[in-house]
Amino acid sequence: MQYRKEIRLEDPGALLLDETLFHNANGYLGVRSNFEEGYAPGVESIRGSYINGVYDFAEMKQAEKLYGLAEEKQTILNVADTQGIKLFLGGEEFSLFTGQVYRAERILDMKKGRTERHIHWCSPQGKEVEIRIRRLASFTQLPLFLIDYSVTALNFQGNLRFVSTHRGDVKNYSNPGDPRVAAESFRHLLPVRSKAEGTASFIVSETSTSGILICTAVDHAIEGGRGITLSTEVSPEGAKTQIGGVLGAGKTLRLLKYAIFTDSLRREDCEEAAGEELRRAIETGPGSIYSSQEEYLKKFWESAFLEIDGDEKLSDAVKYNMYQLLQSAGRDDKGSMAAKGLSGEGYEGHFFWDTEMYIEPFFILTQSSIGRDLISYRYAILDEARKNARLLGHQKGALFPWRTIMGRECSGYFPAGTAQYHINGDVAWSVVSYYLATGDFEFIAEKGAEIIFECARLWIDTGSWYGGTFQLHGVTGPDEYTCMVNNNYFTNLSAKFNLQWAVRFYKMLTDLGRINHLAVRLDLIPEEIEVFSRAEKAMYIPYDAELGINPQDDSFLSKKKWDLSNTPKENFPLLLHYHPLHLYRHQVCKQADTVLAHFIFEDEQDKETIRRSFLYYEKITTHDSSLSTCIFSIAASKLGYREKAYRYFGDSAMLDLDNTHGNTKDGIHTANMGGVWMAIVYGFAGLRIKEQGLSFDPDIPDPWKGYRFRICYRDSRIQITITPSVATFTLLSGTEKKISVYGKSYTLADPLSIALKRRPE
Repeated sequence: MQYRKEIRLEDPGALLLDETLFHNANGYLGVRSNFEEGYAPGVESIRGSYINGVYDFAEMKQAEKLYGLAEEKQTILNVADTQGIKLFLGGEEFSLFTGQVYRAERILDMKKGRTERHIHWCSPQGKEVEIRIRRLASFTQLPLFLIDYSVTALNFQGNLRFVSTHRGDVKNYSNPGDPRVAAESFRHLLPVRSKAEGTASFIVSETSTSGILICTAVDHAIEGGRGITLSTEVSPEGAKTQIGGVLGAGKTLRLLKYAIFTDSLRREDCEEAAGEELRRAIETGPGSIYSSQEEYLKKFWESAFLEIDGDEKLSDAVKYNMYQLLQSAGRDDKGSMAAKGLSGEGYEGHFFWDTEMYIEPFFILTQSSIGRDLISYRYAILDEARKNARLLGHQKGALFPWRTIMGRECSGYFPAGTAQYHINGDVAWSVVSYYLATGDFEFIAEKGAEIIFECARLWIDTGSWYGGTFQLHGVTGPDEYTCMVNNNYFTNLSAKFNLQWAVRFYKMLTDLGRINHLAVRLDLIPEEIEVFSRAEKAMYIPYDAELGINPQDDSFLSKKKWDLSNTPKENFPLLLHYHPLHLYRHQVCKQADTVLAHFIFEDEQDKETIRRSFLYYEKITTHDSSLSTCIFSIAASKLGYREKAYRYFGDSAMLDLDNTHGNTKDGIHTANMGGVWMAIVYGFAGLRIKEQGLSFDPDIPDPWKGYRFRICYRDSRIQITITPSVATFTLLSGTEKKISVYGKSYTLADPLSIALKRRPE
């Protein structure tokens, strides 16, 4: 289970891309795959290391200082550079940009949980070496990043020297021409102190305004060689370790560089904690570190198993995407899943609705504890969401910010940001989905119900009654090419779902005698629950009888259609080439909106309405968002459009590996990666989890010979195997389960095989 790629020095863009594709992360820390020795002068690099949830505040200038507009944002931090290692053979410095490169490749090993760089290099003076560099962000010791650097002398013997650096004087990447990254660079981290303890170096920095402390600690171990010397010098902003020795012909010298990252959000004394973690890592040693990493991943792949027969390239791409999700997801309530994970600084490390709608389904069905952690982050920022609601004029409830790290709104352009109230419905949907998949009612009682109630209150305060219906005005749906509308179809349905489950959870808690404490704390009374119920039942759902479709909003169908066929290819994405107002006056979609609603809330409409809507919106959707094609694949699967479903799926699966959106250098597209998994499990296999239980409507793409995957449902692990002729369901562990296949109920105890039915188009 590997992804391999030749290093292409002649293409600077490929180097930037590979910094993302081969990054190391573990949900807590992430390190881009920069060359330890650096690049040639003038070759661009985004050199960065990040900690999930660690941020600083930065000014966000508004053209007009209107009330309530965000004038301050949070941004992810490049916290330190522990990657630097320069190699000298005698007096010659190793660089892939000099001498002769006989072989240079990168490897990501997804079973062993590490990346490797393999190099066969000859210096300008003829010294040949084999260099193997392994890198690992530990899944079992989250603060640890390890570089394992081996040099083998092929045709010489003599002096060898390493210069290993530990830098605290780092900045974030900026690009003023791209709204998806920071427009200007700023020194967010200020050195507090640095010190050496023997050969180990420690750097403590503090954020310029948020007051968070970060400590990085580095030490080294050497294996092989003769006459080894090692010394460390510390300066106010960094440290330099010199390692020298003699390397015999055909012999190997191995440098182990242990780097530890800690922060004051999670540790009372992050410097003391860094010292403890560093000692633990060195005492553990590389052998045990590698074996524990493999054991962790063995358990992960047992739960998240997925294989495709008949398309090895796509099968490998899907596994790559799943592995990146594991690397990116937060493991506590201090962080979550950024739009670019921990692989880069795109979108400044902000958390969006992506986590709940595209990523949570993968984790609740493969690693439910991580799914629980992601929802726990939302609970941790619930008070900030309440403050956000008051700022926007709401007397009750909570409104989760559109983009954030610590809970405050970071959206500078409110029509396409803060106005996306559907994020409340998205969070509510993830809470309910977690409950339906796990049956974890304790979590609902402790955290989930409170989120649901406070989100429901927001809808009541936002909406208005008109003509016997409950309506939501002045909101923006998922499609960011259509902003500030009345009755966005997706938003109204997500609100309806939220209100419905607020009523249900209230009744469950009441029946179990567990509502009193929460009701008193929230001042939640039965009369308010009755208001939730009335609003849910009266929610206005846009429908156009003439076209037989659900309009995206009240005014969408009255606009002229954008001529996509005659729009120059170089003008995509449209948001970078056309004024927002020009976009808003047209029927043109950046991404799935109503089509997404037809997947998430499919029971709200009959299949023919969903079909007509899909065909209508397909013609006017640009898929400028990476969140789009995976949803169109799921919708096409449901409707029996197998060729379309497969094409949309392929576009999604290869998005980062082929860099189809041209911006993977800024980080992976985590939401799309979750959507790729959903396109198989929810799309081709037709899985649904509802109150009635687990159901499947399996089909198979024509080019495939078969596919297999596993899910964890309640206390059971189930494998689903689909071939062109049969669907087989196997209970691998846990208690027997009732499942529905093609609408017929079965008890799953022994393996169950059912003849495959192709979906009619």
